Parts: sequence; C-alpha cells; structure tokens
Amino acid sequence: MSSSESYHDLENGDSTKPVTRESCVGFRMLGDFVTNVRKVIFETRLLVLFPAIPMAIVAHYNSLVNRPWIFGLSLIGLTPLAERLSFLTEQIAYFTGPTVGGLVNATCGNATELIIAMFALHQRKIHVLKYSLLGSIISNLLLVLGSSLLCGGIANLNKQQQFDHMQADANTLLLLLGLLCQITPLLFNLNTTDSPKSNLDGVSVLQLSRASSIVMLLAYVAYLFFQLKTNTQLFETQEDQDDDDDKETASIGFWSAFVWLCLMTIIISVLSEYVVGTIEDASETWGLSVSFISMILLPIVGNAAEHAGSVIFAFKNKLDISLGVAMGSASQILMFVVPLCVIIAWIMGINMSLDFGLLETGCLAFSIFLTAFTLQDGSSHYLKGVILCLAYVVIGACFFVQHVPFDESNSNYLRTVARK
Repeated sequence: MSSSESYHDLENGDSTKPVTRESCVGFRMLGDFVTNVRKVIFETRLLVLFPAIPMAIVAHYNSLVNRPWIFGLSLIGLTPLAERLSFLTEQIAYFTGPTVGGLVNATCGNATELIIAMFALHQRKIHVLKYSLLGSIISNLLLVLGSSLLCGGIANLNKQQQFDHMQADANTLLLLLGLLCQITPLLFNLNTTDSPKSNLDGVSVLQLSRASSIVMLLAYVAYLFFQLKTNTQLFETQEDQDDDDDKETASIGFWSAFVWLCLMTIIISVLSEYVVGTIEDASETWGLSVSFISMILLPIVGNAAEHAGSVIFAFKNKLDISLGVAMGSASQILMFVVPLCVIIAWIMGINMSLDFGLLETGCLAFSIFLTAFTLQDGSSHYLKGVILCLAYVVIGACFFVQHVPFDESNSNYLRTVARK
C-alpha cells in the first residue's frame, strides 16, 4: 500500500480518523527500532547476562553494596557486551567493503581490552594494564586456540584437520617481533640492575620502549597493508567462500549498527571503569591476587566472543577461521594495543615501559614458541589442543599462587625518574 493512500481508523462504528504520512513514518521508525532491539539484544545466547549491567550501575551508586560485588557484576556485564560489539562490527563491515571492513574489525576487535587498558592507565594502575594485556595474548594463543584445536579434533577423530599455515606464519612473525621488542627492555634492565647510574638506566629503558613501540606500530600497519591490500588471497578462508555462495546480508542498517556500536562502547567504558576501580577490593575479599584476576579473569571475559566463535568454526572443520580469530587477536594486542598504550602514556606524561617482568615475559615467550611449534606442519589433532590448554592451566596456576605484588623494580626507578 503506497503512502498516498488514505488510512482510516474506525471510531464508534461510523466515524473515521485519517492517519498522516508523518504517522506512517513514525510507525515505520518504531518498527525498525523494535527490530534492531530484537536483533542486537535478544538474538544472543548471552541474553541472560544483560541484567548484570544495570545491577552493576545501581550497585556503584549504592554505598551499602560491597565493592567486590560491583567488580563481579561489571565483569559479568562485560561478557555479552564484548560479544555484541563483535556482532556490530561485522554488520558495519557489510556496508564498507573488505578493506575498510577489515580495518574496522582490526580496530574494534579488541575494544574491550583497549578500553580497560585506558582506564587502568588513567588511574595509574600500570600493573593491571600490563597483566590484562599480557593475559589476553596468552589466552588467545593457548586457551582459545587450544580449545579450538581440541574441539575440532574431537569432531574429526578419524582424520587430521588441515589448515593453510601461511596465515599462521605471518602472525607468528609478528608475535616474534613483538616478543623481541619486549625482551630487549627487560634484558637491558636486568643487565644494569647493579649500575650506580640507575636513574639514567631508567631513562634508557623508557627511551628504548618508546622507540620499540613505534617500530611495533609500523610493523602492524605493514601487516594490515599486507593482509588487506597486496596479499589478500593468503587470508581468504572457507567462510569467505561460503559467504560468496550464500550471499549473506546485514541484519541491521549501517547507521543503526553505528549508533548501537557507540552505545555499547559507552556502556563498556562505564563497566570497565568500575572493574579497574574495584579490582583491589575484589582481590582482597576473594583471596585472589591482582595478577591472577588481571591476567586470567579479565582476558576470559574480553575473549569470550572470540573463544565461542573460534570453537564453533573448529567444530565445522573451518580451522583457518579459528586460527585467524585466535592468532589475529593475539597479534593485534601485542603489536597494536600494547605499543599504543606506551605511546599514549608517553603523551600523558606517564612512564610506562615494555618491561613486563621476568616471569611474565617468560610465559609470553613460551606461549609464542609453543604455538609456533604446534602450527608448523599445517595439520592439527586433538592432542595439540590438549597440550595448549594444559600449558594455559600451568601458567594460570603460576599466577594463582603468586600472592606477591607486581614486580615493582621497574616502576620504582621510573617513579624516581619522574621526580627528576
């Protein structure tokens, strides 16, 4: 029925009331809004966790609620938000083309981790920032990838799963470069621990970290250009072929997805501030170290959507997609989020280096080497997944029993430098 036709609403059986074109537009907008709410909020299996969001906000403004409750509710509320953020970036990518869509996914793929890191930086909780980012990298390499290989292997017991190792090789090269950039400040610091010029050594570590961060960002830009422009065929997956066959379309419009994306980002920012502000209270009340909460619990929440998606694709024997999700996210955090935080801290006048500590950097190095060795032959079975998951359990247990504070040796001399 066209908009020029007359619409009438019978009243008392004999009178009519015309409905204007503006009313029709209003009804259409209301219908679109209801459809968007249904698509964004109700069509997710994590719907049951959404009530934690208003509960966390109410608890924050209620002085009678213990702060650990605020932390727990905020952490639960971040889980569906992270998943919906991933959904919305995919919707936007339908309208922007493969190049811009890839950049959008690359930028927003780890938005939750980046927002938490920014609030930790703002509150001068550098140890929380470092632990959360390091935990996200290790979680993607061992837990997410390991679970995917395990589930994919169980679903295909009679044969080995095959994947194109070219994409894994590119991500491994990035991870190894990032590891080098993190190890050099640590080795420099260890080599000059007993130096009488410790303040000057602190300045040198900062300068080295900032220069290395610029190198890491340049390497990540080169990787994006390599992935999205010059060598896109290396990153084509079975999902891309299925999309060509099925001709999938966006569930919601571009501007609707953009508005929802902004709204979700604002809510994530609010809950992230609650999480960072109450993490010490939760640590003291629950008897868990800040390092364990930051390195294990926070990354599990931030990677929940990626974890679920990666496992589902592995079950469908689409291991290339699972590898792209897990290793791509790890590479992005190490080569983009970490150096970006160092540069932003530099701009804010906060001294943050790439020295993450001996134990922490050792765990990262082991995770990268183990993952690279696991993926070197282009095939997978469930035993590889078991090994990666068990390695993650060992690292988690290490930080569970580590009840000593974050190694302050680096931050101590950095504070000394700041007073000069």
